[in-house]
Amino acid sequence: MNVIMATPEAFPYAKTGGLADMAGTLAKELSKLKVQMLLFMPFYRTVKERFTPEKLDRSFEVEIGGQRISGELYRDGNTIFIGCDRFYDRPELYGTPSGDYPDNPQRFIFFSRAVFEAARLLDFKPDIIHCHDWQAGLIPLFLKMFYRKNVPFFAGAKSVLTIHNMGYQGIFTADVLPLTGLPAELFNPEGVEFYGKINFLKAGITGADMVTTVSPAYAAQIQTAEHGFGLDGVLLKCGGSLRGIINGIDYGVWDPARDGHITKAFNGKNFMEGKSACKKQLASACGFSDPEAPLVSFVGRLSYQKGVDLICAAAYDIASEGVNLLFLGKGDAVYQEELTALAERHNGRICVRIGYEEDLAHLIYAGSDIFLMPSRYEPCGLGQMISLRYGTPPVAADTGGLSDTVRNYLPMSGKGTGFLYEGDDPRSLKQSLWYALSIYKRADCWKRLVRNAMREDFSWKKPAALYKGLYHELTGL
Repeated sequence: MNVIMATPEAFPYAKTGGLADMAGTLAKELSKLKVQMLLFMPFYRTVKERFTPEKLDRSFEVEIGGQRISGELYRDGNTIFIGCDRFYDRPELYGTPSGDYPDNPQRFIFFSRAVFEAARLLDFKPDIIHCHDWQAGLIPLFLKMFYRKNVPFFAGAKSVLTIHNMGYQGIFTADVLPLTGLPAELFNPEGVEFYGKINFLKAGITGADMVTTVSPAYAAQIQTAEHGFGLDGVLLKCGGSLRGIINGIDYGVWDPARDGHITKAFNGKNFMEGKSACKKQLASACGFSDPEAPLVSFVGRLSYQKGVDLICAAAYDIASEGVNLLFLGKGDAVYQEELTALAERHNGRICVRIGYEEDLAHLIYAGSDIFLMPSRYEPCGLGQMISLRYGTPPVAADTGGLSDTVRNYLPMSGKGTGFLYEGDDPRSLKQSLWYALSIYKRADCWKRLVRNAMREDFSWKKPAALYKGLYHELTGL
């Protein structure tokens, strides 16, 4: 079976979030399952600066709004890069802190068309084209409207669209429609129109043979008005062609038993000494005045969706109870500034690192006692799965992928892996954290909880098999 993975980003080449981890690792795992796989992504400046893929002796042109734009192909293993400096030789993937690039529609129309051109140039006839998020959302509709009907090379191909976050849909003004080459009659509520604009994610949903998202709970939630971001009605019509498959994490990267980023390796049977050594180094690096105090951490995007405002509102009370708080991440300026101010006011108790540091992230997961994920919605979430892998039980909101991967700890039975709470307010977060800390003080219970957490299997083995089964279901191969 031949599969094309079309994605705007993929680890290790370019990453802004969990999409990159999912696409890169899934492609790798599917290759292990004897799937013939090519992953297509743009040739960004960040890729040029860090990697040296082979330039292929093949070029092509894509027409956008009557203008023909040239592209080139580069290859690194089973990853094919779509080159076009006009669109991709930029400091960031999608925009700068001041806003998205205004020509993002053209950038990803070009990418979507280029995937088809590249497949033909490489003579890689796909059975499945698996697309990720709005940036590749036009591909399923292009396949349905043009290529499957008119180009024999793609006659039998089926499409899968994976939605990673309904909050990002690729919504643009109506004058973008002619640039896509799609017929004007598609600009209606049953097609690509969305409140007078064109919606690339909606195009993907209406064009795809199968739509997936990154957890079963999120698949159910996005069919509601609260979480569907205006597309819940469209998703409801998908019926059985909408599936939720939980992501995994790459155990080649996230494994405390062989993690070169941490102070001392440990496993689920013998973790006390290793976690203690990691906590000691972490407390020293952060300058905590009481290194023995419970250490509660957050790693992720500093945004409203991630509930960072809730942590900010609760931070004073948490620190006042003798808890060390550690933040690693970047995002909205308002939260970066508020967290920085909190750290200055509570020096020795709250530590904030703006940005992302790979070594520090690994040490945080290994050395923290509790991991916070108060997300307002969370399609899948990787942080909670990594923290469980490293024996750091999460306090998390009961939503989306968090609901699917964290099981509430019950002291009487000794079962469970973390702490889920309901509510969208600092009080609910604090109550759950106070309960977790009460269990933390009971050494035998806490050891059992940590052991439970580390026994969970969040490898990509099962999700990859489910995706392969879905491909077989669509193609009959």
